[in-house]
Amino acid sequence: MRRSLTPTIVLTLAGFLFGMLLRYRIDPAEEASFANYLRSGLHGAGVTYATWMVHVYFTSRSSEWLRRWPLAAELFVRALVMAAVITIVTTGLQVVLYGLRIEAKWVEAELPLIVGIALVLSILIAAIHELTRLIGGRALFNVLIGRYRRPILEERVLLFLDLAGSTTLAENMGEVRVQDLLKEFFFDIDQPITAHGGEVHAYVGDEVIVTWRVTPTWPQRRCVDCFFAIEDRIAARADKYRKGFGVVPEFRAGLHAGRVVVSECGDSRRQVAYFGDTMNVTARLQALCKDAGRTLLVSGDLLRLVEPIKDLIVEPLGPTQLRGRAAPIEVFSVRRR
Repeated sequence: MRRSLTPTIVLTLAGFLFGMLLRYRIDPAEEASFANYLRSGLHGAGVTYATWMVHVYFTSRSSEWLRRWPLAAELFVRALVMAAVITIVTTGLQVVLYGLRIEAKWVEAELPLIVGIALVLSILIAAIHELTRLIGGRALFNVLIGRYRRPILEERVLLFLDLAGSTTLAENMGEVRVQDLLKEFFFDIDQPITAHGGEVHAYVGDEVIVTWRVTPTWPQRRCVDCFFAIEDRIAARADKYRKGFGVVPEFRAGLHAGRVVVSECGDSRRQVAYFGDTMNVTARLQALCKDAGRTLLVSGDLLRLVEPIKDLIVEPLGPTQLRGRAAPIEVFSVRRR
């Protein structure tokens, strides 16, 4: 819910302004008073807040039961609930704001208009929100302004994190059951990723790729802290995983920093893709975790970006030759004290 606080405030204020604008457009001039404009603003804010809360519910884990239904059934239920909430809240606010006066003219003329406008806007906001969740807020903004129409170089930190022993899990549990586990795992780790400013670039099989853009004001410890926040998140839900799957997910990760080529790719299905040596090195670091018996390996390039890590144990593993790369790199194991 914390992640929805900013859009909640912005949309509620927008609803307040839209309520006053609607009064200006449809009401006679003799009703133009400060009190009436204030009531209309509060009316708009209340309806907007209620519709946004319905949308937040339908995109949260609480409504997972509905997302198991066919898409057509899910959309029908969401539209039905949205229409009912808008009608109830609109009528209730009319009673509260205008002193228990509900006139037949308002019910016949204004109520359908308010409900119709609110439904259309809620569908539009929901579509934008779902598109943002699908692509990512920053990525969507960069696509809209055409930042990646041509390949550009960016300094980025990359985190490659994958589920350990997924092949064995698939043999023991079955592929469909393991996919349920992965779905749960990716859902749980999303909160610490976003809380630490990370962008989920892609899910590849049992692996998630997270990225941070390096800027002069970039919070240097976020990428390292993110991994340990994920550890804490999964540990806090260990009992849930044991009850649901009979196993608590274990994972390994590689962290590296460097220049990445970023560009839009494809035509019928377009996406923002990353290319370059930094991607390959991060993937190799993550793969090296298994042989090194470590859960988190980072490169020397990454450590040079972050501030002194006094609360962590940084163990140098020395220059390491990574598969497919001629020059060795400095590799470090990082764990908490």
